[in-house]
Amino acid sequence: MTAAMGATGGFIVEADGGARGNPGPAGYGAVVKDDAGQVLAEVAESIGTATNNVAEYRGLIAGLRALLALGAEGARVEVRMDSKLVIEQMAGRWKVKHEGLRPLALEAAGLARRFRVTWTWVPRERNSHADRLANEAMDAAARGETWQASEITSAPGSATAVEPPNTDAPTLFDPPSAGPGPAAPGPAAPGPAAPASGASAPAVSASPGSASPGAVSAAPASPGYASTGSALAGAGGRTGSPGAAGARAVGGDAGTAAGTATSHDRRGHGWMPRATRVATSLLLLRHGQTPLSVEKRFSGLGDPSLTPTGLAQAEAAALRLSREPYEVEVIVTSPLARARQTAEAVAARTGLQVLVDDDLRETDFGDWEGHTFAEIQQRWPRELAAWLADPDVAPPGGESFASTARRVEQARDRIVKAHEGRSVVVVSHVTPIKMLVRFALGAPPEALYRMHLDLACLSAIDYYADGPAVVRALNDTAHLT
Repeated sequence: MTAAMGATGGFIVEADGGARGNPGPAGYGAVVKDDAGQVLAEVAESIGTATNNVAEYRGLIAGLRALLALGAEGARVEVRMDSKLVIEQMAGRWKVKHEGLRPLALEAAGLARRFRVTWTWVPRERNSHADRLANEAMDAAARGETWQASEITSAPGSATAVEPPNTDAPTLFDPPSAGPGPAAPGPAAPGPAAPASGASAPAVSASPGSASPGAVSAAPASPGYASTGSALAGAGGRTGSPGAAGARAVGGDAGTAAGTATSHDRRGHGWMPRATRVATSLLLLRHGQTPLSVEKRFSGLGDPSLTPTGLAQAEAAALRLSREPYEVEVIVTSPLARARQTAEAVAARTGLQVLVDDDLRETDFGDWEGHTFAEIQQRWPRELAAWLADPDVAPPGGESFASTARRVEQARDRIVKAHEGRSVVVVSHVTPIKMLVRFALGAPPEALYRMHLDLACLSAIDYYADGPAVVRALNDTAHLT
């Protein structure tokens, strides 16, 4: 546990909701505190017309999500509400009989399983903070306003307390889900349009100790690694890539300066008049567990190895990728040890070389390396708020997401060009994988805050030569169950 959790290492979530008229103009509020009573986050929202119980459940869900955004996965939590119904249902003592509440109760229960929760009913006067927020939301709903408030109140001038975009500590920015991910990558329906291809990616400076920008290099003293400078450049394409689906097309998107989306190619929305049937398929594999993953710490250019669990996760992913329908032909990895070990497991199963691309490395978190999100919030509140608010802002001594975006685009363009029509496993980290998905969807930088990636998960993107990219899978963990 971190210092932000207080002396006994726990948190308090206070939540409330209500409606003027039941049903009527409704809203909820929630506050997250450490066990010393310090406010860490507040959330509130008007939700239009709803019942008291719906608003109360929405408040509980919002409070638990705010706690996840603080990196508190697995922590002890006391949930306090003045709703007897919600507390008793969540504690399992009352059944959820109302059909309209069942989906909310299931969502809340799923979030609660990610903590060690104690459910406590309190009288309204002891829930005044959340009650005040809920009333502000109800007032806004009564005025017909769409209103939302969310902030990390312990960080002066902080950004909205949404789920932060990334680190290699999955329980900080990407809390692991309990169940399996989406279905295995396969043919998909037509996808959204993406920015047009062909623009040159902006130059990016190499971080200290790294290879020159954009270079692909051999992993030093690593068995099975080839000098990839010539290997990537000399690779030929082929037709009939396994898993390529019909009328979907892509060439990738243009460079996004400062991490923002450029204007989109509006030629189509996945249904192309002259669509090819040959995809360049990138199978994006996140590395397995490391000690910093277990401890929920930022892991950027630090180079921890996989834990025994991480090695088992890598082996499970490798076994899956060695079978139909994948027919993997190329493996490209980040240079960091945790990614290389994961890639080596795939190579051992497929008999392929492992190529290394330096631009697939994780973001450099600078002074935040090895710290938890809560520790960073305590020690660097203003810097954290600025970082969450602006992709051009870097952590102290680190790298901005805008810079990461530029080099990841360069890596994508090289790989797609060098291995046209092939099935390529790309082993990397949370930030680069999220960036690739964002680019394919033509989504803004804020989309990084809205994606979740588990350890050793598999995502898939198809790139065609004549249209927009197609995301075929995201955070698929079926091989881990």
